[in-house]
Amino acid sequence: MMKGFKSVGVLVFLSVLLPSALLWAGHVVTDEDREWAKEALKREAALKGVASTNTVAVLYFRNETGDSAIDPLSKGLALMLISDLSQVPGLKVVERVKLQALLEEMGLGASGLVEPGTAPRVGRLLRAYWLIEGTLEGAKDRLRALSDLFAVPRESVVGRPSAQGSLEEVFELEKSLLFSILRYLKVKLTTELEEQLRKYPTRDVRALMAYFRGIGAADRGDYRKARSFFQEALGFDPKFIWPQQALEELRTLEGRRPLVRDFLWSIREDTSVTDSLSTEPTKRKRPLGRGK
Repeated sequence: MMKGFKSVGVLVFLSVLLPSALLWAGHVVTDEDREWAKEALKREAALKGVASTNTVAVLYFRNETGDSAIDPLSKGLALMLISDLSQVPGLKVVERVKLQALLEEMGLGASGLVEPGTAPRVGRLLRAYWLIEGTLEGAKDRLRALSDLFAVPRESVVGRPSAQGSLEEVFELEKSLLFSILRYLKVKLTTELEEQLRKYPTRDVRALMAYFRGIGAADRGDYRKARSFFQEALGFDPKFIWPQQALEELRTLEGRRPLVRDFLWSIREDTSVTDSLSTEPTKRKRPLGRGK
């Protein structure tokens, strides 16, 4: 009991010391998020009006590099952008866990990859005016993030922010993409806000990628593996607050209900069916508004 109070106390203490850009919640999808997604789909036919022009949703990036090692960055890059955009006054950014819960409820699976034709519907369900989606192309040492800024009510692309760099330069790549998006949104930044947005939750790529793998595992319901990845991230960078928060959220889930899916995944690991899976890469469709 005391250990639990201690971990919560540490997070509260860090929330006072750390910039809000580095400290945020909502790493693990909860039952409440799933209930929200069910209700959103039930209310879809009754949706009326246009979402406020300051609402933004960021979809996951499609990995078109052909390298599965880049897969964690599909959600990871979106997660970084959501975290940073959430710090901009006046913008209302859809939480990643809400997005994930909705995509699962729509039958798109844990990967949450949205086909171009489905994106406008997702935007309307999320009540977002602006939708950001895109692809990851190239290779580890020549990575390109190509995105489309989509105006949901008009169903049109109004800008194509992009950035490039190696996987080791993913921090700089994300910041470059972020500021390009903000320019398209015509957001004026103060010097103080720009300085805040240029801060990083960690500078260790290994820690960042381990955390992203943990997010992917948690979305699949494999909480045991998620916990292992979050702990691995902290092994690389003990000061990385995101995996600390994610572990605390897992502890909260454990206290509220038995993690049945954890048990099922442990069985699945013992009876692997991966030998039957194809190793051939799947050709993905191009994102909204981009030619062949």
